[in-house]
Amino acid sequence: MAHRNLLVELFVEELPPKALRKLGLEFANRIGVYLNSVGLIESSIQPSLIAGPWTEYATPRRLAVLVRNVREQAADRAQQTKLMPVAVALDAQGQPTPALLKKLAALGADAAVVPQLKRQGEGKAETLYLDSVLPGATLAQGLQKALDEAIAKLPIPKVMQYQLADGWTSVNFVRPAHGLVALHGDDVVPVQALGLQAGRSTQGHRFEAKTASVALRDADAYAQQMLDDGAVIASFEARRAEIVRQLSEAAAREGLKPIDDDALLDEVTALVERPKVLACRFEPEFLAVPQECLILTMKANQKYFPLLDAAGRLTERFLIVSNISPADPSRVIQGNERVVRPRLADAKFFFDQDRKRTLASRVPGLAKVVYHGKLGTQGERVERVRAIARHVGEQIGGATLAEQADRAALLAKADLLTDMVGEFPELQGVMGGYYARHDGETEAVATAVEDHYKPRYAGDALPRNDAGLAVALADKLETLAGLFGIGQVPSGDKDPFALRRHALGVVRMLVERRLPLALPALVSAAFKAFPSGHGQAQAEVLHFIHERLTGYLRELGYSAQEVDAVVAVRAGGAWGDLPRCLAAVRAFAALPEAPALAAANKRVGNILKKSEGAAAAAEPDPALLKEGAEQALAAALAAVAPAADAAFERGDHTASLQALAALRGPVDRFFDEVMVNADDPALRNNRLALLAALHRSMNRVADLSRLAT
Repeated sequence: MAHRNLLVELFVEELPPKALRKLGLEFANRIGVYLNSVGLIESSIQPSLIAGPWTEYATPRRLAVLVRNVREQAADRAQQTKLMPVAVALDAQGQPTPALLKKLAALGADAAVVPQLKRQGEGKAETLYLDSVLPGATLAQGLQKALDEAIAKLPIPKVMQYQLADGWTSVNFVRPAHGLVALHGDDVVPVQALGLQAGRSTQGHRFEAKTASVALRDADAYAQQMLDDGAVIASFEARRAEIVRQLSEAAAREGLKPIDDDALLDEVTALVERPKVLACRFEPEFLAVPQECLILTMKANQKYFPLLDAAGRLTERFLIVSNISPADPSRVIQGNERVVRPRLADAKFFFDQDRKRTLASRVPGLAKVVYHGKLGTQGERVERVRAIARHVGEQIGGATLAEQADRAALLAKADLLTDMVGEFPELQGVMGGYYARHDGETEAVATAVEDHYKPRYAGDALPRNDAGLAVALADKLETLAGLFGIGQVPSGDKDPFALRRHALGVVRMLVERRLPLALPALVSAAFKAFPSGHGQAQAEVLHFIHERLTGYLRELGYSAQEVDAVVAVRAGGAWGDLPRCLAAVRAFAALPEAPALAAANKRVGNILKKSEGAAAAAEPDPALLKEGAEQALAAALAAVAPAADAAFERGDHTASLQALAALRGPVDRFFDEVMVNADDPALRNNRLALLAALHRSMNRVADLSRLAT
């Protein structure tokens, strides 16, 4: 047979669950890519007739790949090797020199091939080349190298060193390996890895396999035979889909829905080989604890799937994914219910204990908590955040909002000293909101405390009220100003303090909530909150946030040209209308007049840059408009500008830009017929003033010159 499918499986001890999916993909891809690179995968097969070049498999105890249409030996391939200049290779009589003979010997050839050597080039550049045919790699050779490379380059979180059966040899791998399978069709490929010789036998499920050892018939039978004889769903994706199906069915029987958590689903998929979903319950009195606490402890500690009602509220029911399928699951259910009870009791204890002290009473304790060696304690940080939050609150809501923001900023970090957050750091902020409400704080303050870390990640919700926005902005700006001021700047892909995420959060709040705040003033206020000796890096922080702004706007679907045109004009002001400006620029760019007007705008800008500012800033004098073309442009501008300005003032940026389309003809005629740099200084300055007025009208929404190609 010219080609058959190839199966490779490495059987190991339990792999780290959070890394399993990536390990499986990398193992399969590295083997498949290498075999393809040496010509061992038959490429003449129509892609539509096969599922794909290879399929990966990954379970808690195995990494495997099925590579389709693999040859027993790759085709021979021609190779041309550059030898040396003819003047060096041959003597005056045309005989090979010792240097040439030595080179040929190193390549496995001798003087007999000299007549067949090819010459390329002319004169002193004439060079000899050797044409040869390299025999194609055998499958055993290619697979051995592919295995070695895959094992060496797997993204292993933490390597283990263990001894082989001889008690002397040590190897390094993610977990000890106990079996290797390599089948080309139904033939074993003689390769080895990690001290193991390839065979055809593997192991199935620890408890539910039909036989202790599963002898694989051939490569194609792997997945089905593992399921039938080994009680293992070998495919990670198929196993994940089966868990999703069972979770949905079990939840539907209860009239509930399982919590949506892809990371948890991936981790559980990596913990079981044949999943069985079972429904359990806990005592309803635990529901008095905030559901975030209960959900987190069930997910993080037990890998359970809490069930929610139609309103998204936690219920006392939850689902487990078992790795066994007993005829009577009652003992499995009871065991898991018994295990979760102490976890929930701990959460209830922490919650009850924390509420015995108010958040305000914990604030002085923050003075003993180090925030950063160069930035002081959390207590000092709280005071800085308060100062920035008051400034922001005053700007967007006056004295009342400033007071709310100040109170929320004072309390925002106090939950760091609670037992619940000490046990579950992921709940900081969330628990602060619960405790603030319990303490009798206003709902505005409690909500702001809860939301002040938002947005925590890309796509996360923004703070729900203005006080929360003020504190969240203050928190992120203080972090940026503090760390930039001491030189802790992100480098490459390293960003240990998540400053890019903080900057993007600032961008999103300013844009999506349309806050009437200018970034330069915000950054200045952030740096003023620090002591006088703190490093001044306002320009660096502004540039850093502007980079996040342009990236954010491009992710909204706008081109680099469109974003640059808008940001060039509006970067220093409020950003709330940036999306409308971008939409207006896109609509303007679609007009037939747009390219000519953008080019003219660029030309006007270049002329004004070279002129004296005073002349360009003056208003044009109608009495000095001598040429018909400049009179026509002035008249057209006088007719268009009021409509464009009125549309701009009412926020209709699209209409404002589209009104400018009427200027194309007068502008083109002006540049065709009028000499701007006239000899008469009065005429020259008047024409520059006319162009300056045109430039101001055209660039209120965006710098249209950025659209010129």
